[in-house]
Amino acid sequence: MVLFTHPIRKDVTRIAWPVLAEMLLGSLFSMIDMMMLGRMKDTAAAAASVAAVGITNQPLFIGLALVQSLNVGGTAMVARFIGSKQLHKVENTVKHVILLNLVLFAIPLSLLGFIFTNQIMTFMGAYADTVEIGNLYFKIIMLGFIFQALNFSLAACLRGAGDTRLPMKVNLGVNFLNVFGNAVLIYGLFGFPQLGIIGAGISTSLSHLLASFILFSYIFKGKSIVSLSLSSFQFRKDTMYNLARIGIPASLEQISLRLGIVLFARIVASLGTVTFAAHQICLSILGLSFNPGQAFGIAASALVGQSLGAEKPSKAQEYAQETRKIGSVVSSCIALLFFLFGPQIVGLYTRDPEIISSASLALKVIALVQPFQSSQLILAGGLRGAGDTFWPLVATFIGVLGIRVVLSYVFVVIFGFGLVGAWMAVFLDQLARWFLVYTRFQTGKWKYVALR
Repeated sequence: MVLFTHPIRKDVTRIAWPVLAEMLLGSLFSMIDMMMLGRMKDTAAAAASVAAVGITNQPLFIGLALVQSLNVGGTAMVARFIGSKQLHKVENTVKHVILLNLVLFAIPLSLLGFIFTNQIMTFMGAYADTVEIGNLYFKIIMLGFIFQALNFSLAACLRGAGDTRLPMKVNLGVNFLNVFGNAVLIYGLFGFPQLGIIGAGISTSLSHLLASFILFSYIFKGKSIVSLSLSSFQFRKDTMYNLARIGIPASLEQISLRLGIVLFARIVASLGTVTFAAHQICLSILGLSFNPGQAFGIAASALVGQSLGAEKPSKAQEYAQETRKIGSVVSSCIALLFFLFGPQIVGLYTRDPEIISSASLALKVIALVQPFQSSQLILAGGLRGAGDTFWPLVATFIGVLGIRVVLSYVFVVIFGFGLVGAWMAVFLDQLARWFLVYTRFQTGKWKYVALR
């Protein structure tokens, strides 16, 4: 009961639980999607399909990371304006975020992915069987990317205002329909053709389109804290300055992160299709464990931004510290499950004993990552909510490019540690990032970042 009556904890859980529920169930839906592909009757096609999804996810995530860099600015600005009662500035900020993301990232990157599909997949280290089976899937996913980017932008602005329930309801609803659509189109149920991985791509892209329609319908009808109208767009230099000041370091952080992940994926891909399929299963499971840190990090961003907007820096620090405590407990419980029940969890994805053995051993290393990963995600979320995006950039650059990529090459290629060696490098990367972000947070300098 104390968790829900303490005022700080009550605010944290009010904002964090819808995000956590959305992310956990969204990750479970994503895991189910991969399980469906991994358990197709043709085991060779199943392994190639899982690997193709993993290969496709990397450039897709780069695009989403760039979108999110502008969204970080949108979340911080909306939170500040809500906290300082400058509600008249919120709508125009949201319009800036949406239009800039469409023009700078969503549309251009979608076209590039559609046109240069084979070249991108080959660069990512895909083998010929993976490119052949994943080509059309990649094209379909990149068309859906435009709507996915829109959804991310709207959700980020809503969360900055503390409205985490609307994105949760919409995403859970369309994800449920996506899982159903995947089953129908992958396996050819109810008279539909059996499309395999192509069916998964069609269902996923249609779900993003549906989510965009629902979100915009709610917002235009004024059913949320953040509302939009068809009034003319007013370009504002101060808004652009704030988005650039917050967004440029955030975008560089995301570029560093995704570049590092791409290089990391290429190193693991050198181990072969079966091992890379095991790696993708580990990444899918890891996505589940990221969720508490990300959810409480989003809560920290909103609450820190609103507190600083209301000129209450000490309260902002309380919010950040409380979100870290709760999020870390949740992540540690998930870590324990990974450590104890790795083979059983991996067995949900595949029947291949080699993949199960390799992935479940890597899961034990992933379990050790959890406390440091959760802490750095939450504190970095607090820093971003304050508009302090430079130090998360430094931490990511050093951790991912300086430690993860270099050590994974050493452990995998030189020492021959295999998949476990790759995940040992991830553990050391997360440890370094936690140390740098925690050190910056302890200085308290983030409390004095000013926005126009």
